[in-house]
Amino acid sequence: MDQAALAALKAPDLDAFEAIAASSYERLPDDFRALCKGLVIRVEDFPTDEVLQEMGAETDFDLLGLFQGTGMPFQSVQHSGAMPNMIWLYRRPILDYWAEHEETLGDIVTHVLVHEIGHHFGLSDADMEAIEKRAE
Repeated sequence: MDQAALAALKAPDLDAFEAIAASSYERLPDDFRALCKGLVIRVEDFPTDEVLQEMGAETDFDLLGLFQGTGMPFQSVQHSGAMPNMIWLYRRPILDYWAEHEETLGDIVTHVLVHEIGHHFGLSDADMEAIEKRAE
């Protein structure tokens, strides 16, 4: 790549990042996505200060994504009228992670998305880590 092409490279903005997230989601298996009906996926540059404090994050870059809501196993009819379950993908921390690793940006976004959807299904971080280890 020549110097002019390198100079023109830019990190994806929020709109482009949302398109990457939507593409990653669309590539997930249909039966998996069917279980995510009503799940809202949002992209923001960073988590809010409130979220950072609640999660015990030390810096703005500590969280790549977040699930907010009630996991499917814990939902009941009493949760009707509640806010929808949401997944937040944080663009700047994900881009920072991408810059420091060999994975493609699409692979990282997909990994974070699947991880947060795992919380939607009621899986803990330890559950997902065990699943990932079995898949290696």
